[in-house]
Amino acid sequence: MRVCCVGNRWRTDDAVALEIGERLRATLPDEVDVVLHEGEPTALLDDWDGLDAVWVVDAVSSGANPGMIHRFDAGEDAVPAELFRTSTHHVSLAEVVELARALERLPRRAVVVGIEGGAFDVGEGLSAEVAAAVDPVAQLIEEEVLACMRKP
Repeated sequence: MRVCCVGNRWRTDDAVALEIGERLRATLPDEVDVVLHEGEPTALLDDWDGLDAVWVVDAVSSGANPGMIHRFDAGEDAVPAELFRTSTHHVSLAEVVELARALERLPRRAVVVGIEGGAFDVGEGLSAEVAAAVDPVAQLIEEEVLACMRKP
C-alpha cells in the first residue's frame, strides 16, 4: 500500500501534495509507504508495480475555487484530464493513470485526490486557501488507507 504525493516545491500551490505527504508520514503506520515525488509523473508507473492499492495526490487547475478537493476512484473510472491540464510536467497525472490502465499496471484500488491550486508561480509557500485543504485531505487519505488495511 502506497501514497504517492506529486508536486513541485518551487511552484507555490503545486507543493500542496508534498505538504500532505509530510503530514501522512507522521500519522500513517510504518507499513504504508508515503512517496514524495517531484519528478516526471511517468515515474509513478514504477512506483505502482505490484501494488494492490495506491492513493495519488496532486494539485489541479480546473478554474474551481482554490482549496477545493476533488476525489476520483481511478480504478473504476478515468480521471478527468481537464483537471490536470496545467502541469509543470510534460505528462499529466491523468495521462499517467490512463497509460497505467492501458498497460495493465494500474493497481486494483487507485484513488486520485486533487487539490485545486490558485497560483503556480515560481516561489515557495502555499496560498491560504490551499494551505487550509492540507489537513482535511491528509485526514481523508489516512481514514481511507486505515479502512483499506482493516479489510481482509
